[in-house]
Amino acid sequence: MLGSAITLASATAAVAAGYQSMSPTGQLYGRTFIGNPGLSRQLALTFDDGPNDPHTQRLLDVLAKHNVHATFFLIGRYVRQFPQIAREISRAGHTIGNHTFNHPLLIFKSEKEIRRELADCRSAIEDSIGSHSNLFRPPFGGRRPAVLRVARELGFEPIMWNITGYDWNSPPAAEIERKISSRVRGGDVILLHDGGHKQIGADRSQTILATDRLVERYKKEGFEFVTIPEMLKSTLSS
Repeated sequence: MLGSAITLASATAAVAAGYQSMSPTGQLYGRTFIGNPGLSRQLALTFDDGPNDPHTQRLLDVLAKHNVHATFFLIGRYVRQFPQIAREISRAGHTIGNHTFNHPLLIFKSEKEIRRELADCRSAIEDSIGSHSNLFRPPFGGRRPAVLRVARELGFEPIMWNITGYDWNSPPAAEIERKISSRVRGGDVILLHDGGHKQIGADRSQTILATDRLVERYKKEGFEFVTIPEMLKSTLSS
C-alpha cells in the first residue's frame, strides 16, 4: 500500500513538473511575464516564428492600417535568410525579440546549447537591424530553471503569454478570433504566428485576417494595443 502511494505521488509530481515546463502561465520554475490579465485596458499582440515571406509583410500592412505596434519573436535562421524583412519590422516601429536560432524545445537542451541558441539568434538580429530589445520567448513555451537562468545571465527578459489563438495549424480566421475573444479581459499578452518553425512560407493568411478583425473590434471597444516593452513599463509604473 505504501509503495503504491509513493508511486502515485511520484507520478503526480512528474505530471505537475511537466505541466509547469510547458504551461505559458506557470511560474513554478521561475518568473516570466504573462501580462496583467484583468488589470488594464491594454492588449499586447505578439507574433512568433517569423520572418516569413510573404505573410510577415502582409501582416505589417494590416498593423500599419490600424496604426498598431506589436512584438515579433524572430527565429535566427530565418533572419539570416530574410534580413530585409526583419529590417521592415523594425522600421515600422515594432519590437523585435529573440525566439532562438533553430526553434528547439529547450527543456531537452544542455545549458551550452541553450546559450548558443540565444546568442546565435541575437547575433543574427543584430547583424540585420542593430540593437534591439532584450525580450526572449522560449519555443513552444518550453522551459526549465536552467533555461530561465541562462536567459537572464545573457540579459534577456522571458516573455510568455496568457491568450493564444491556436493558429499554428492555420485554422479559419473565425476560429482564431473566437478562441482569443473568449479570453480577453484586458492586460493580456496574445500569442499568434506570422511564420512556422518548420519552414519558410507557412500560410498565415487566416491569422492576418483574424488580426485585422480583432484589432478593429477591440479598438472600437476602447482597448489600447501596445508592445511588450510598453506593457512592462505600465506594469512597473502602476
